[in-house]
Amino acid sequence: MKKFLLGFIFVFIVFLSGCSKDKNIIVFADAGWDSVQFHNAVAGFIAVEAFGYSDYKEVRGSTPITHEGLLQGEIDVHMEEWSDNIPSYQKDVEAGLLVDLGINFDDNYQGLYVPRYVIEGDPERGLEALAPDLKTVEDLKKYYYLFMEDKGSGKGRIYGAIPGWEVDQILHKKYLAYGLDEYYEYFRPGSDAALSAVLADAYLDGVPIVGYYWEPTWLLGKYDFVLLEDNPYTNLEDFQAGLTEMPAMEIRIAVSNDFYNRDHDFCEFLSNYQTTSEMISEALAYAQENDVDFTATAKWFLNKYDHLLDEWLDADRAEMVRKGLIQGA
Repeated sequence: MKKFLLGFIFVFIVFLSGCSKDKNIIVFADAGWDSVQFHNAVAGFIAVEAFGYSDYKEVRGSTPITHEGLLQGEIDVHMEEWSDNIPSYQKDVEAGLLVDLGINFDDNYQGLYVPRYVIEGDPERGLEALAPDLKTVEDLKKYYYLFMEDKGSGKGRIYGAIPGWEVDQILHKKYLAYGLDEYYEYFRPGSDAALSAVLADAYLDGVPIVGYYWEPTWLLGKYDFVLLEDNPYTNLEDFQAGLTEMPAMEIRIAVSNDFYNRDHDFCEFLSNYQTTSEMISEALAYAQENDVDFTATAKWFLNKYDHLLDEWLDADRAEMVRKGLIQGA
């Protein structure tokens, strides 16, 4: 498998190397998820409006492939390096193979969620609080009957992660270690789309549901779910055994050495660029609800969070972006 991956990366890099790079167009990494595409649109819009770039483009690939593209200088900017998921990340930074420009966001929580109305009720929807003392994963044992989907089984249902995801193995170990298997069946949806669909449908119907999810996502930006508390994180071994909470990662911004040497000004902007999972989830929910692309979402975001321009940019460039937003409205 490793030989296949290395061969695939080699072919990918050879393909990219055969394409001449226009230095007036920034190349962003697209690792395949919505939030990185959103950040690319925000930074790309600013690049055009305030830094004189003609355009930006994205190169799509898996996490290891886009990271390798950055090391090779075929990708200029990666707005979401999930550093804990890249074993070589810190070594690559220390070896000077790329330039780390700081944290984009570090509040990307994940774990088992329930709709807030299950705990607190929702008077506007006529929903009573069914589990007012539900706060932790352990507390699920007291309320298994609320989450029954197959009454004949006598057990509730926990919607786990997707088969093949590392977090699925961790969650299943938690399910066993906490003795939840006595009270619940652990159900694996076939895809992230299937998981989001079942959680969204339950929320719209106002029925109890408990399942794995993560931030930032459109689902948690659109609907009010509560992350159940867990034992505090202690060490990697206990975490992988399912005995602790899932710690938030530092999602970092990195650029290739070539790009850093070519455009210090844009890199200074990127070093100031910082967001939160709540902001990102809200933006992704806006895109989903309004059926718009991430370019339109980026403009909406920059208008709503106008103060960020003053935190990220000098006064002249911030004003250029504001003028671009007016002209593009």
